[in-house]
Amino acid sequence: MECEWKPDEQGLQQILQLLKESQSPDTSTQRSVQQRLEQLNQYPDFNNYLIFVLTKLKSEDEPTRSLSGLILKNNVKAHYQNFPNGVSDFIKSECLQNIGDSSPLIRATVGILITTIASKGELQNWPELLPKLCLLLDSEDYNTCEGAFGALQKICEDSAEILDSDMLDRPLNIMIPKFLQFFKHNSPKIRSHAIACVNQFIISRTQALMLHIDPFIENLFALATDEEPEVRKNVCRALVMLLEVRMDRLLPHMHNIVEYMLQRTQDHDENVALEACEFWLTLAEQPVCKEVLCGHLAQLTPVLVNGMKYSEIDIILLKGDIEEDEAIPDNEQDIRPRFHRSRTVAQQHEGDGIEEQEDEDDELDDDDDTISDWNLRKCSAAALDVLANVFRDDLLLHILPLLKELLFHPEWVVKESGILVLGAIAEGCMQGMIPYLPELIPHLIQCLSDKKALVRSITCWTLSRYAHWVVSQPPDIYLKPLMTELLKRILDSNKRVQEAACSAFATLEEEACTELVPYLAFILDTLVFAFSKYQHKNLLILYDAIGTLADSVGHHLNKPEYIQMLMPPLIQKWNQLKDEDKDLFPLLECLSSVATALQSGFLPYCEPVYQRCVNLVQKTLAQAMLHQSQPDQYEAPDKDFMIVALDLLSGLAEGLGGTIEQLVARSNILTLMYQCMQDKMPEVRQSSFALLGDLTKACFQHVKPCIADFMPILGTNLNPELISVCNNATWAIGEISIQMGPEMQPYIAMVLHQLVEIINRPNTPKTLLENTAITIGRLGYVCPQEVAPMLQQFIRPWCTSLRNIRDNEEKDSAFRGICTMISVNPGGVVQDFIFFCDAVASWVNPKDDLRDMFYKILHGFKNQVGEENWRRFSDQFPMPLKERLATFYGV
Repeated sequence: MECEWKPDEQGLQQILQLLKESQSPDTSTQRSVQQRLEQLNQYPDFNNYLIFVLTKLKSEDEPTRSLSGLILKNNVKAHYQNFPNGVSDFIKSECLQNIGDSSPLIRATVGILITTIASKGELQNWPELLPKLCLLLDSEDYNTCEGAFGALQKICEDSAEILDSDMLDRPLNIMIPKFLQFFKHNSPKIRSHAIACVNQFIISRTQALMLHIDPFIENLFALATDEEPEVRKNVCRALVMLLEVRMDRLLPHMHNIVEYMLQRTQDHDENVALEACEFWLTLAEQPVCKEVLCGHLAQLTPVLVNGMKYSEIDIILLKGDIEEDEAIPDNEQDIRPRFHRSRTVAQQHEGDGIEEQEDEDDELDDDDDTISDWNLRKCSAAALDVLANVFRDDLLLHILPLLKELLFHPEWVVKESGILVLGAIAEGCMQGMIPYLPELIPHLIQCLSDKKALVRSITCWTLSRYAHWVVSQPPDIYLKPLMTELLKRILDSNKRVQEAACSAFATLEEEACTELVPYLAFILDTLVFAFSKYQHKNLLILYDAIGTLADSVGHHLNKPEYIQMLMPPLIQKWNQLKDEDKDLFPLLECLSSVATALQSGFLPYCEPVYQRCVNLVQKTLAQAMLHQSQPDQYEAPDKDFMIVALDLLSGLAEGLGGTIEQLVARSNILTLMYQCMQDKMPEVRQSSFALLGDLTKACFQHVKPCIADFMPILGTNLNPELISVCNNATWAIGEISIQMGPEMQPYIAMVLHQLVEIINRPNTPKTLLENTAITIGRLGYVCPQEVAPMLQQFIRPWCTSLRNIRDNEEKDSAFRGICTMISVNPGGVVQDFIFFCDAVASWVNPKDDLRDMFYKILHGFKNQVGEENWRRFSDQFPMPLKERLATFYGV
């Protein structure tokens, strides 16, 4: 055994001095401490000093000792593979000897250190760790038992997968039965650790736990009313997870579990109540929800509604007593990072103006996002929302009597919760609510001017949940008063209300679309005034409201007086922002919508905006290259800048069409796109393919010389695992083929097989199927000889995916392609002719020459098979199809 390592006194003092300084609030002191720590990392035994301070130097105060351990933990994370053997062995043995330190803080720090070493792949190289910790659980000394359990809990959290793999000889077969024994331990802290350890293995359905599932559940029931909140919380958490993975085992006890969870959702400890409330959220997703809960709705509804009131703590944290704060600048930490959703090209469908967005952005998180994000109020509201979707109007029976009392309650906190309830049930109970809306909506519009800011802000949100109904009524009755009041709230003197009103207004814009055109001057007045009034965070939401307005009213925005109001403040912001400012994201998104709406009206602003976008792309690419060649010297760029810039360039190309030609001619955008199309980040490729398609439509003369370079890249990006990349690449290929005509021939082989494979894949998203079908049709239109031989392999999914999209240019060229291919290879369509008939019938009014093509093919087929066979064939048609074909094509 080598002799025990001893610190050098002078070195020790130096390190203690550093640890003391690092606790100073002064940032420059902290920076110099950081640098000195980095330098010390060059000495192999620096880490020995750190563990020594943590475990041996009992004369020091606990925060300093713990800090020493946390610095060591960071070193383990960053450099463990470079620790000499002597050092790592010393650290490991010190950890195991001191896991039972008398100070809870030191025990916890040692535990964190152990799990960090374990997760650096060291569970395999530290075989004595788990047996030793399990052994220490049996110690008579409480501190040792608690410390070992604390460390095991952290290891179970960090390394659950490895623990349940063959790499370690299946330690869980011993550990899980051992943990179960401790559910009955007399110390609440130990009981709590034991459940927390086992809980890590529920979701993954770990075999070792599944073998003991019944004793586990029995033990949970035994602890159901434990006096320790932490234990009750872990019991609730376990039951919520078991609901997802072992419903079969809970079902026999379901009545009692529901009764228990009803009590726990009202637990006086908010953390327990929150954990229990998750149960309703999870249960709502299970098919058995309806039968399990229908008998309990009468008890559950008031419990959830009651949980939706702000607690006193919430109100303090939300500064609910401060009514006017518009002049107070925002705290930069409170501004959440925004994620840009890259452009995806999609088709319009029959009967809807805009594609429904799959992501519900009006979820229940709009009201109080600054409190610790998830709390009982939000969880109760979310649970009510999902249960309303399950039970629909059956839930209303229990809610309506409560609502009457809440909505007109004199105490603002109660009234506020009633308004939240009304918003939460909007989606699920809409049908049943309709009779009450004519009196409720005016009441809510009145609440928009309540004297409490928190009432005004929640009312904005709830009204936005009923926007769809409001817009379906004559505009003067509800839309106009609602809009008038919401615009006042956009200019509220309270920042939370401004934010809620802006978000609600954006939802109203999406629903109302062109209904807003008569009020445009009035709306723009308000939004432009808000520019001068808003602090940082709400400005970002204001951009969104302006962008949504442009999307909703489209070319109606293109009037000189509107442009005069809107563009100067936007351009002023645009000029103020530096290239590395993340606020460019929402502003660029907003300008992209505005450019698309204004079209020619955007021309005067186009050049500087175009130039800057090209520069952003160029800068980002250059930075990425530097980072790749010298990662130590240069940090990686934030590629979102490039993605948003590419998307705005797409917006310009789409809005300005051919007039963008001179700008493209004078810039190196195509060279930059060639690099972007090969970027390793999928979102960059996705946006560059969208831009390629838009430039192909706008000014193909500049794109054409690059086609030979671009096509192979497009071919390699037809990978349906990355849906949006694949979708945009597919769309771009279709646009290129229309421009290339017969010259597309050399490139067909690069893409056709992948496209046919995608259209035949099960579970391919609708948008991708439609774009793939259109592109196959377009390729067949320009190069029928190359594509027609494969007709039989795609005709059926081709027809079914295009029958639901609207008549438009893209559908037109695709169907011309299919008709041309049928004339080249009629045998390819014979077996699936009924699908072709159905697709033809989906046209409302095709152009005359396309209608002729359809006519020739239908009659050609009928003459080919003869009157008798045709009658037998057309008898399989559903009635509407038969009638349409008879009326339009006389077959």
